[in-house]
Amino acid sequence: MARLLTESFPADPALDTALSRALMLRVAAGDLPETLRISRPGSIVAFGKRDAVSPGYREAVRAARGGGYEAIERLAGGRAAVFHEDTIAIAHAVPDPDPRSRVDERFEATAGLLASALSRLGVEARVGEVAGEYCPGAHSVSVRGERKLVGVGQRLVAGGVHVGGVVVVAGADRVRDILLPVYAALALDWRPETTGAVTEEAPAQTWESVSAAIVEEYGRRHELEPASLDADTLALARRLAPEHLSPTG
Repeated sequence: MARLLTESFPADPALDTALSRALMLRVAAGDLPETLRISRPGSIVAFGKRDAVSPGYREAVRAARGGGYEAIERLAGGRAAVFHEDTIAIAHAVPDPDPRSRVDERFEATAGLLASALSRLGVEARVGEVAGEYCPGAHSVSVRGERKLVGVGQRLVAGGVHVGGVVVVAGADRVRDILLPVYAALALDWRPETTGAVTEEAPAQTWESVSAAIVEEYGRRHELEPASLDADTLALARRLAPEHLSPTG
């Protein structure tokens, strides 16, 4: 059984990111059971560890903030990715005494689950990297291998793992537009036309219908129990939040 949380903090992106880290740490320590969080984020450019050591990182951060997006350093994944109000943020905290032994298995299961959820909504979803996509990964989910809709990443700690994802429901143009200056600053090559959104393929879908399909698909594989965010986890997230905010200047 896994708890299902849906609380969001769109006005405080660093706290929103730190909450997923806090859940991972508390699940890994045995303080909480397996927890899935499905949330609606604010406007964020989420930078990976490789971005943070790039010579162009501070310029990229300025470009993100100049475009109206907060810049944060995320838990998992490769290069800069975008969250906004029409994306779905997924954070799955799983206890595992040997997390390294199942990295590929978790990637495949999560990408397959999300592809299945989108397929039931009328999207011809495929798992695999799209040539030239932003934040490239072998377990991205795309439309027919042409336009990326979903990115998936992992963060391992002793005793557990965070499996994170972002689903672009609508607003592919917003992802493209902010990544143009950000990726230019980071000197990353990509093809903006490979960025897509669910509603481009299934116009009748909404944030609510896509998130419901994802929860339903998770429920097929994990027994989900709705839960509320506890005070101890929130307090830990507040302490961790400053560590996730990108530098200024």
